Amino acid sequence: MIDALRLTTIEERYAHLEQLVTELSEVVYRQQKEIDSLRHQVLQLKDKVGGDPGIVDPAQHERPPHY
Repeated sequence: MIDALRLTTIEERYAHLEQLVTELSEVVYRQQKEIDSLRHQVLQLKDKVGGDPGIVDPAQHERPPHY
């Protein structure tokens, strides 16, 4: 009788842990998709800024005061 109760307890814990692993796996998957998207956005911004430094520092388009 004690062994059956012990086995049931272990099975319940295992089922709970299995569900938790599934949930965490989904969270990691969503986070990875977001990281990939943000990486892509950063690369696009780097390309944009690299082509026109005045986007980041508008003063680069201005003439110095002595001209």
